[in-house]
Amino acid sequence: MKFVEEVVVEAFLPTFRSMLAGELRERGLTQSEVAELLGISQSAVSKYAHGDVDVDPTLADDERVRELVDRLAEGLASGEMSRVQALVEAEVLIRQLERGDVLSRLHEEAFPPLGDYEGPLDVHDPEGELRMTERVRSSVRRGVRTLENTSGFAALVPAVGSNLVEALPDAETIDDVAAVPGRILDVKGRATVPADPEFGVSEHVATLLLATREGGSDARAALNVRYDEDLLAKLEAAGYETREFDAEDDLEAAVVAALSDDPDVDVLYQTGGFGIEPIVYVLGADATAVVSVVRDVL
Repeated sequence: MKFVEEVVVEAFLPTFRSMLAGELRERGLTQSEVAELLGISQSAVSKYAHGDVDVDPTLADDERVRELVDRLAEGLASGEMSRVQALVEAEVLIRQLERGDVLSRLHEEAFPPLGDYEGPLDVHDPEGELRMTERVRSSVRRGVRTLENTSGFAALVPAVGSNLVEALPDAETIDDVAAVPGRILDVKGRATVPADPEFGVSEHVATLLLATREGGSDARAALNVRYDEDLLAKLEAAGYETREFDAEDDLEAAVVAALSDDPDVDVLYQTGGFGIEPIVYVLGADATAVVSVVRDVL
């Protein structure tokens, strides 16, 4: 694991300080004066100014870095800029370069797992897409692990397989829904998960979940299991609201129609049709909540 702050320390700071120390020396400041302004030792200034410190060429060639170095050097040398202002200006640029920019790319090179993420990287944004996608993926992962260790769940896996899905808060397409690639299968009486959760790998269950949201439901997760009258009765007895939809109609339209009177349902089900296996779909706020519903009635 490598943090973006390490990239800042190892790549940005040596480059930035080397460039700034050189510019200050060119403006006539002594090593002692440069050291005091930058808060470093005179020997460090000497190394920076004489090129004895590795400089990252990507950062050194960045126009924004060069412009800031020139501006800070001019302001500090003339006394028109305080050291506090210089620090703030540098911090602002660092944050900018970390948000899907050059430092973000250097971070990705230093920590290859980030390369699996296709969106703009901003590891510091608490509401950012990267953090949310990883939280959703983690939620599905926890739910799946619980299902694997839930006695009797394998018997609920339908012939087409089960899938546990969870959507991002503003999900619009199946690419915004995390699920199990290849679905959860019953292998010799044990629920078997073929791979780690990914986005965009579920079509049917993800489409149903998105349809429920289009119909006014707040659900962000769903799990499909084998239809069974006894299971449905247990769910209803436990206080979960169920609703049937027509399996032979267009899935999205059928789900929206079923929710037209009251979108706040906990379970949707269809009793099958020509070539269509009857299925129960459990809905919930997240993957863990959905799994808890199933465990409640087993």
